[in-house]
Amino acid sequence: MHPPFDWTWHPHPEAWAIAGTILAWYFWMLRRRRAENPMSEPATKRQRKLFVAGTLVLLVAGEWPIHDLAEGYLYSVHMVQHMLFTLLAAPLLLAGTPAWLVRRLLPGPLLRLARFAARPLVALAVANGVLVLTHWPALVNASIGNELLHFGLHVLVLLSAFVMWMPVVSPLLEIPILSKPAQCGYLFLQSLVPTVPASFLTFGDAPLYRAYEAFPHPFGVTTLSDQRMAGLIMKIVGGAILWALISVIWFSWMSLEDREGIDAFAHAATDRDLDRVEI
Repeated sequence: MHPPFDWTWHPHPEAWAIAGTILAWYFWMLRRRRAENPMSEPATKRQRKLFVAGTLVLLVAGEWPIHDLAEGYLYSVHMVQHMLFTLLAAPLLLAGTPAWLVRRLLPGPLLRLARFAARPLVALAVANGVLVLTHWPALVNASIGNELLHFGLHVLVLLSAFVMWMPVVSPLLEIPILSKPAQCGYLFLQSLVPTVPASFLTFGDAPLYRAYEAFPHPFGVTTLSDQRMAGLIMKIVGGAILWALISVIWFSWMSLEDREGIDAFAHAATDRDLDRVEI
């Protein structure tokens, strides 16, 4: 059994090492790109800021106290950790990666696979299939105490999140972004599907995860109430983030339509494509 939670901050070197490696690689690749083509801009200032922000979210999710609470005390915090990976880190990292760098990461067959996986219905199936898999009781119980399996599941969650966000923030012309109305519909569907696993967590009358029954629970919460909070976080917090983004996209589309009228779609597509042209 885990001891009572220690509220004294202690760093996780592996989290800092992963975040530092990602940032060092990113800026090294930008430097190489500039050396290869001094007249080009490897990444915009906005892209650099977004990528750094995404990396910082990964660090927060893998550091104290979230990592410690998630892995040995509260499943609800484990859910928060997954929300950080899928709804914040993934879109920030993807939006911060220039097209030329994505092409280097996805050569040949990998790019063809990414194009297939990023089709809206396929992306929804992949993202939500991984969501169900990574919350399957047998797999969650097996991952507790198995660092390699646990790390592998986090990598799988992050990769599936990249697939999910491709139809909305893809930097590649080869993987076209949906129109703004279609983005709203796509994200609306994405907000509905997690209702199913969330309902099992929220309305279950017995704990689903044996491993978390053995852990002490800070704040006096029970295993069952912790599980129900996890379900509410998945549905309400996850849904709120997606609906906030839907609202932003919707109002930006309406504003563009007011300004551009019938040419709104054409101008939006042109601006979007210009942002993704490789120099």
